[in-house]
Amino acid sequence: MSTPERLIEATRELLWERGYVGTSPKAIQQRAGAGQGSMYHHFAGKPDLALTAIRRTADQMRATAEGVLDGPGSPYERVEAYLRRERDVLRGCPIGRMTMDPDVIASDELRAPVDETLDWLRERLAALVEEGQERGEFAPSLDGEEIAATIVATVQGGYVLARASGSTAAFDTGVRGLLSLLALNSPARTDG
Repeated sequence: MSTPERLIEATRELLWERGYVGTSPKAIQQRAGAGQGSMYHHFAGKPDLALTAIRRTADQMRATAEGVLDGPGSPYERVEAYLRRERDVLRGCPIGRMTMDPDVIASDELRAPVDETLDWLRERLAALVEEGQERGEFAPSLDGEEIAATIVATVQGGYVLARASGSTAAFDTGVRGLLSLLALNSPARTDG
């Protein structure tokens, strides 16, 4: 792995673990096994490196979600697959973590990839709900944007509850509850 790649990956991990303030240039250099000169040769400074790392994390999160949401199965099954996909629940969401970081939120530039990713996810989920409605799988009375926001809130809130309790049970319970509510609003699931 090249030095810039090691620096980006080290920053991604540290941002997830410690947040922006807790991620010092020295910690990045130590984790990456790179010197100060190397870091500043490849990046203008911590904000530039952090932005690159946040964008990389956002791209990976989007690709992972896309793989499940564009995968096989009915819209309900794809939502279920997204909610039940393997996650490091107790570690939390690397993008969601950035929303709780005051320095990231205060910076339009650092916040942009976070906002864009969460917006993309809500839009993709809303489109999936609407596809399910067209197929008669979800009740026509459901609002795709509201359901999408609920899905994202369940996942992000589930991370918070799981981390607070030190157990994945809260996350899993939230997912099961949301899937039960979606199934209740699925003519195909309630008629059969």
